[in-house]
Amino acid sequence: WASSSGLLTSSCPFFCVLDSGYLDSQYFVLSPVSPACAIHRPRAMAISSSSCELPLVAVCQVTSTPDKQQNFKTCAELVREAARLGSCLAFLPEAFDFIARDPAETLRLSEPLDGNLLGEYTQLARECGLWLSLGGFHERGQDWEQTQKIYNCHVLLNSKGSVVATYRKTHLCDVEIPGQGPMRESNSTLPGPSLESPVSTPAGKVGLAICYDMRFPELSLALAQAGAEILTYPSAFGSVTGPAHWEVLLRARAIETQCYVVAAAQCGRHHEKRSSYGQSMVVDPWGTVVARCSEGQGLCLARIDLNYLRQLRQHLPVFQHRRPDLYGNLGHPRS
Repeated sequence: WASSSGLLTSSCPFFCVLDSGYLDSQYFVLSPVSPACAIHRPRAMAISSSSCELPLVAVCQVTSTPDKQQNFKTCAELVREAARLGSCLAFLPEAFDFIARDPAETLRLSEPLDGNLLGEYTQLARECGLWLSLGGFHERGQDWEQTQKIYNCHVLLNSKGSVVATYRKTHLCDVEIPGQGPMRESNSTLPGPSLESPVSTPAGKVGLAICYDMRFPELSLALAQAGAEILTYPSAFGSVTGPAHWEVLLRARAIETQCYVVAAAQCGRHHEKRSSYGQSMVVDPWGTVVARCSEGQGLCLARIDLNYLRQLRQHLPVFQHRRPDLYGNLGHPRS
């Protein structure tokens, strides 16, 4: 990588890299567009760390189909590129494994966590030497034989390929949005029983969630009060709710928790019955979108500055100002 006049360049011919104008090129975006360009945004507070010391994370945007092997090939290419660029943690979206045409196909294509597909991802993590957030795996759980339903499972792998955390989506998306078509996730999926404690990673303490969970601030508050510094919402947002709610919800979750928010998203048309909004992004604790994918499959990158996060929490100590005497311990993790 080389930086000159605030513009980063890459040897990869398929991506444009944009520096958002923060000190030492702290944040930048890889997008599948050809012309080089740069954008600049004001920084809310001074950066206290040199960017070369800050961990780099990659957010992968893909268009999953019912073809599991082709989906893996696409995701693996992005993960290898993320590793080549120096990322310590790569985030994949909800349904990174596949997006089926109907509930019956979803159940047929699902696998247990010890199945072949997760085995390929554990090998990929070891090969690349980075952590992977697998943002929504169609998991046949231990109760599969009894229920014939699956879990929407967020799997976190470390750089040795070991599973360090699993979170099963607690809020299922059973909605009817005019113009977007009905969705009944509960037709094939069981809700998870609990939240997962934030996990220490090379980028910071990560709190796991999935897509529709972002509409429930109690979950994000619980993760923040449990120590999360990064919240992640791997998603497959629709074409109607996406333009209306996607960015504003992610920014709200970042502002109210004073966490980084990382949101890897599905994009484009998966098959004749479904398409997704895209716009994968990273939001900093001030609520600024510091990295964003453009249209199509690709990557965006951001550095995580935990000193900046702690400085912001010190200057704006909202968690110290909460009034549980008025509204209870909203979002407080259950013992």
